[in-house]
Amino acid sequence: MSAPEEALVEARALSKRYGSRTVVDAVSFVVPRGQCWGLLGPNGAGKTTLLRMLLGKTPPSSGTLRVMGYPVPEQATAMRARLGVVPQHDSLDPDFTVAENLRVFGSYFGLSRRQVAQRLPRLLAFASLEGREDARVTDLSGGMQRRLSLSRALLNEPTLLVLDEPTTGLDPQARQLIWQRLRSLRAQGQTVIITTHYMEEAERLCDRITVMDAGRLLDSDTPAALIARHIEPQVVEVHGEEAGRWGGPASSLAERHEQVGDTHFYYCSDPHPLLDAIAATHGVRFLHRPANLEDVFLKLTGRELRDA
Repeated sequence: MSAPEEALVEARALSKRYGSRTVVDAVSFVVPRGQCWGLLGPNGAGKTTLLRMLLGKTPPSSGTLRVMGYPVPEQATAMRARLGVVPQHDSLDPDFTVAENLRVFGSYFGLSRRQVAQRLPRLLAFASLEGREDARVTDLSGGMQRRLSLSRALLNEPTLLVLDEPTTGLDPQARQLIWQRLRSLRAQGQTVIITTHYMEEAERLCDRITVMDAGRLLDSDTPAALIARHIEPQVVEVHGEEAGRWGGPASSLAERHEQVGDTHFYYCSDPHPLLDAIAATHGVRFLHRPANLEDVFLKLTGRELRDA
């Protein structure tokens, strides 16, 4: 038998209440060493509060939490010395250069200028910022700033890296480069916790995903297992005005049918009868694709818009 995986984060019946309002409701989970754990949920699901408890910034109302062996929040200060964090919004100092941002941040961990200087070339190469050490942050693009924030989080050589929506607002090229860098960290055995609203990002990067809503954990597994458990393997989307006239009767050709606006979603094990019917119908616009993590997310949390 293989040795059991070491748990780097363990939460047991973890809750956070503000008066009579429960924001995180008795959640339990484990993040093994060397894995990438993704936390997904709509706005207001409780993700931010849970993340703040993991970082030792918000004390839980009940339950237990250990991060890298430290009880949190009791030993949160010692825990954070081994933690790397990329916040949702960059906190780089705009008045400093790239190198100065790294030097100042290193001093928070007790690193000398010499130690930072030794690590600087590797971190700049990781961020594809070679030759930019004297550039001011305000002269960097959004993607460059995000890569600098990621490199800064690695300065103290953390045991655990926490990323809060790391690619929000980036263009596809910048997002792809961040994904490449994160995959390289995973290949080196880095343990990562990531929150994201990009389902493709979670599906590509995460070993295990937990879906959260209304303060509770709804399900947790590998991306492939979540898709197989909750969604039929094939999806056909039919769009437009013609879909409204044609869509209802066609629902008998799929195991499950949903309508959202002028789009009909058909979930099938065998899509061929539906595709044959579409081919025989003039003017129907459609997309045939495999089921994905976004389908799981919407099925578990609903399609209603969340503004808070």
